[in-house]
Amino acid sequence: MEVVGSGRRWPLESMAFHVMTQTWFRERETGVYRLDIFREPHDGNMWICRREQSIRLPYDQIIVTSRDGVPCLVPEIVLLFKAKHSRPKDQADFVAALPLLNPARRAWLAAKLARVHPGHPWISELTEQA
Repeated sequence: MEVVGSGRRWPLESMAFHVMTQTWFRERETGVYRLDIFREPHDGNMWICRREQSIRLPYDQIIVTSRDGVPCLVPEIVLLFKAKHSRPKDQADFVAALPLLNPARRAWLAAKLARVHPGHPWISELTEQA
């Protein structure tokens, strides 16, 4: 396991663990990285958005389980994080996810984008779809 950020890697036990939020896991035998974890602040069972600490939700509202039993973050929170850079792959993910978001999820994402990334182009697309 290694802490990663700013194009660097550090041992898990390093002080970077308290500054960086991303952790990579790899197979001991092969050294191949297999898992990428973003660590988020929390208060008990309450998730706290690292970019805007007033955005908080209980974990049971932000994690869904796939048909195969894999826990996943709800798409509107993933998109909230992707909105920061809005790279082509992020835009493609937004376009693919938009039709799958119900009105409540679209409204939530639009409101949080307005707070975290005011003027973001996705806001108008989310409100047009509502």
